[in-house]
Amino acid sequence: MLKLWYDEPGSRWFEALPIGNGRLGGMVYGGAPAERIDLSESTVWSGGPSAVDLSPTAREQVPNVRKLLLAGEYAQAQQAAEQLLGTRASFGTNLPLPHLSLTFTHGTATGYRRTLSLDEGLVSIRYDADGIEYTREVLASHPHGVIAVRLTTSRPGALGFTAGLDGSVFPGQTGHGISFRGRAVESLHSDGGTGAQVEVRVEVVAVGGTTLLTDGRCEVAGADSAVLFVAVGTDWEGADPGGRVDELLAAAVEAGYDELRAAHLADHARLMRRVTLDLGGGQDDVPTDRRRERLAAGERDDGLLALYFQYGRYLTIAGSRADSPLSLALQGLWNDGLASSASWSNDFHLDVNTQQNYWAAESANLAECHTPLFRFLERLAEAGRSTASQLYDARGWVAHTVTNAWGYTAPGTALGWGVNVTGGFWLATHLWEHYEYSGDISFLRAAYPVLRDAALFLLDYLSEDPATGELVAGPSESPENWYVAPDGTRCSVAMGNTVDRVFAAAILRDCATAGAILGTDADLRQRIASALARLSPYRVGRHGQLQEWLHDFDEADPAHRHTSHLCALYPERQITPRTTPELARAAEVTIERRQNAPGWEQTEWVEANFALFHARLLNGDKALAHLTSLITDASEANLLSYSVGGVAGAAQNIYSFDGNAGGTAAVAELLLQSSTDEVELLPALPTAWLNGSVSGLRARGGLTVDITWANGRLTEATVHPSHTATHNLRYGDEVVEVTSSAGSPVRVLPDDAAGRENRHGLRISGSTRTG
Repeated sequence: MLKLWYDEPGSRWFEALPIGNGRLGGMVYGGAPAERIDLSESTVWSGGPSAVDLSPTAREQVPNVRKLLLAGEYAQAQQAAEQLLGTRASFGTNLPLPHLSLTFTHGTATGYRRTLSLDEGLVSIRYDADGIEYTREVLASHPHGVIAVRLTTSRPGALGFTAGLDGSVFPGQTGHGISFRGRAVESLHSDGGTGAQVEVRVEVVAVGGTTLLTDGRCEVAGADSAVLFVAVGTDWEGADPGGRVDELLAAAVEAGYDELRAAHLADHARLMRRVTLDLGGGQDDVPTDRRRERLAAGERDDGLLALYFQYGRYLTIAGSRADSPLSLALQGLWNDGLASSASWSNDFHLDVNTQQNYWAAESANLAECHTPLFRFLERLAEAGRSTASQLYDARGWVAHTVTNAWGYTAPGTALGWGVNVTGGFWLATHLWEHYEYSGDISFLRAAYPVLRDAALFLLDYLSEDPATGELVAGPSESPENWYVAPDGTRCSVAMGNTVDRVFAAAILRDCATAGAILGTDADLRQRIASALARLSPYRVGRHGQLQEWLHDFDEADPAHRHTSHLCALYPERQITPRTTPELARAAEVTIERRQNAPGWEQTEWVEANFALFHARLLNGDKALAHLTSLITDASEANLLSYSVGGVAGAAQNIYSFDGNAGGTAAVAELLLQSSTDEVELLPALPTAWLNGSVSGLRARGGLTVDITWANGRLTEATVHPSHTATHNLRYGDEVVEVTSSAGSPVRVLPDDAAGRENRHGLRISGSTRTG
């Protein structure tokens, strides 16, 4: 049952249920007799573009800081690096909208139930009051661009309510009926005067009774039923907020709720129903909040883990569509008002969070939902050209640790995180990932300039370590950790950080491979090959750990949440148990040391990261432990993940999208892994998941894969190719090479299911066997 359900109304944000259409989001509390729907929209940003965020002294300091670091003058380099930092005069943040409130005229509710159907994208509420059944249905329509609320009762003429918009955090004014017009401004992250123009309007269509419109309010009495259509417009990219609202509401009212609902269901199902997962062992008859509490108390509930996987897919669909104007922010599409009022804001973090928001897009068969990130990258790369030139005297583009809706690319405002030079390049690896999954040459051709220009920057930025002759990046930081220098100084800026090596290798590799496929830039590919051969190798430190820095420094904070150097393990595959076993063991030691350190900063994206790391290390049981902790210790009653209060300056638990997306990616990674070389079935199946099935997962090479297992062993898999290609299919230690073509599924059976032995241990049908 793909449903979250509760037997009580929501009384706080972490009990409300999310809906979204890729631009407009709502958090539905389901109250009785008073409903509240918190509204948010992706382009409601304070701030604006700025050309004055670079320090005027930064360019001359880059070679100076580099020289000091290479000479071992770490304290002096750290002090000089202060001049590399940027400013954020009009950086801004996404802001929440006023909430829609409805107050009903009935008495106390009994027999209450509210449900979020992931399969349908619908929130429904039903209860009895005064001998009458009341029902409420809420959806966010992507085809029609509005939120719709349908209210019905079992007795004609029994519906009465007052509705309005309340609680704006930025200045504006109400109009006749339910409307609000204002400007998204604030002074914590911006200048207090710059921001998006915003209009919110609600059209009420009642059947029967009377409807009275006043200033900011609508009163309905004696109606049989009613529908409320909510539309939002902003001036994003020069649009007319009022004109957009007029168009959306006119189309929605003309269509009517039934047509709008049918279009929504078809549109949502097209994406949501691509993947199924059955792990058995569910407690569908228990409210979701109590299922989570039972899981935390040690009760097993594999069905809740499967629901969490699908919830991440649902949220990705609701938050990011092919035509979404912006990619998923730190809070996805849903703004709780806490991140935007915190020190770090509801923006785009490029040192893990924005990337993690999309880690499930390809493997969980939602490639279209990845599209807004690619447009975002184009804007970021264009904005980052001036930063590359003015700050680093380099070609190409660069972006650092945080960015906003307009492509802020300057270093951050503080050391420890602000000088993360490869944050934008990490994001750019998503372009190559999409090509690997799709094989879409047209997409690769369009994406290539971003990859090429990232490679050009790196070729200019990398410098030789005079002690070894190796190429290293720097000055930069391994976000967001610090090290202890040989003289005992606590420092963050260094040369040759492992995370920079990871993404320098990734971008150079991806650019060269893409260039070869497209038949272009032969000279550039030769330069890239020479640079790749000279990159500093990964190193194992004296504790047996993968070094985070070029030298074997101790961490200033051994319990820190960030493990940026482990990106070599995931999302990259530069370290794997089969190809680099010594480094894989060093990565595992790093995980163990970090998790066992007193005060380990256990938060939502960290739990998802560790689950993914262990999946790549082929240890499903350890991955499952972190997935379980993600749900019990870093997700709330409505299963939304949160950044734990007390970590990273958060005063309280603050919603973050990345944990939900990362959890979904981790489940997929346990069941199916793929690289350019092979596709592996059930690579890290937890021992607790004895029996189950999954269908619709995606693998690199344009493959869709269905898998069934029993007693912890593969029983059957079906591989659906999108084009003719040769693939290596792996199950355990057995590998078989097959050539398949579009429309000809490949059936895979293990020895015991095949009923006979063969040298590969797998039986293949529906393909040309080539090995």
